[in-house]
Amino acid sequence: MADSPNFDIQQAHRFFSTECFNKTWDNIEKDGSRSLEENMEMLHTAIASLWHWTQREDVSAANLSIGYWQVSRVYCLIQQPHNARRYGLLALQYAKELSPFLRGYAYETLARAEMLANNRVGMKVYLEKAQEMLAQIEDEEDRELLAKDLGTIA
Repeated sequence: MADSPNFDIQQAHRFFSTECFNKTWDNIEKDGSRSLEENMEMLHTAIASLWHWTQREDVSAANLSIGYWQVSRVYCLIQQPHNARRYGLLALQYAKELSPFLRGYAYETLARAEMLANNRVGMKVYLEKAQEMLAQIEDEEDRELLAKDLGTIA
């Protein structure tokens, strides 16, 4: 077994879970202007963030739902709907007992994955469920954010 590191492992997981999450967002926000290298970095940082979250002592179902959602969104952006579906289902699994906002986003990414897979029936089912969650969101800013993303699925 390797020697114990000379740093706080939990502190490292806290740092990298957040740092990688934010780096992923930086690449997501570039929209269609990402290079192949940036797409790969976006995928790697999303998965790294999720892994570091799974190692944290303070991890919650919300953290995991958001992490799985982010990986799913990245797979949508790089046109891999089957992987997006896999991670979207995990996001939904962790969001089941959480807020309508997190459940809505889990359904949003599943609808997006089905849209990319040309599964119009599945897309419409998930889109309807996301719309149901949207109607239950009390915070106006959260509701507008989800509504805007749902508006990009057709």
